[in-house]
Amino acid sequence: MATKAMTLTQRARSGDGAAFDELVAPYRRELQVHCYRMLGSFQDAEDALQDTLLSAWQGLSGFEERSSVRTWLYRIATNRCLNARRSASRRSAKEWNVPGVEPPAPTRLGEVFWLEPFPDALLEGVLDASPPGPEARYEQSEAISLAFVTALQVLPPRQVAVLLLRDVLGYHGAEVAEMLDTTAESVSSALKRARAGLERQRSASAPTSGSSEESALAAKFATAYEAADIETLIALLTDDVFTSMPPMPFEYQGRDATITFLTSILATGRRHRLIPTRANNQPAFGAYLRGTGATSHGVGLFVLETTTTGISAMTRFENGVLPWFGLPRSIPAA
Repeated sequence: MATKAMTLTQRARSGDGAAFDELVAPYRRELQVHCYRMLGSFQDAEDALQDTLLSAWQGLSGFEERSSVRTWLYRIATNRCLNARRSASRRSAKEWNVPGVEPPAPTRLGEVFWLEPFPDALLEGVLDASPPGPEARYEQSEAISLAFVTALQVLPPRQVAVLLLRDVLGYHGAEVAEMLDTTAESVSSALKRARAGLERQRSASAPTSGSSEESALAAKFATAYEAADIETLIALLTDDVFTSMPPMPFEYQGRDATITFLTSILATGRRHRLIPTRANNQPAFGAYLRGTGATSHGVGLFVLETTTTGISAMTRFENGVLPWFGLPRSIPAA
């Protein structure tokens, strides 16, 4: 394998694009996931990935093979994402845009309104393909959840980079210092602050990703939401349930606030059909508004976070994300 990698590197250095594609192919998906964790946006992650691969192609002559190809690519990707977080103007928040529905007063206005979901179809084979190093503290599946990714977005960029490289990917401190052109002491200090900041942001509830309990809760949610059954929906929620809807900044914290939000949507007579999918290793549903005609139009995507006590978070994204999940913009009315 090592001999083949060296051969590919030599061929790529000579200008062989096919050899370069073969060299980086095993790492494309995991690099995309890494960029998504850093940026919180599926579209921005794709842009950062393309920028990473272009930079790697252009800088291949400077790759001295003191590290693996994978580590070299992570170094480039991390620094491209750092540049993006420092310089990019994030997407603007949007005003309430649900026709015929007056929004209830939000608990607060969220900061991470550029958040986008990541399709599970693109995670297949990624979370287990490259086991994290011995320094990792988080399961790969946990580190792709919306709650985890959202919490990262409010940390300083360099702290995010250090935490992901150390606690998610499991690189040693000295390796991270070299990747970020800094000292081991600086990495250790940034990691300590990042861990503290992340714990302040994250929920203490244990997720039930992939469990039969998760599937059952998601199915009950879909049935109740389609029927506009508020009482059943209420029974599925945890006391501290959190509802958000990026790129609109409206956020609702707690059962009462979320009930008010759901009632404002469903009490208008709007009825939906939900099509199951998965995002961020969590249950998700494409939402289609039933009308009087022959077509139901897509209005958004719900992503649920479940715990052993119920649904602890609901995130609603706009309908522009539906094609990422192989879902159509509209479906025949049923």
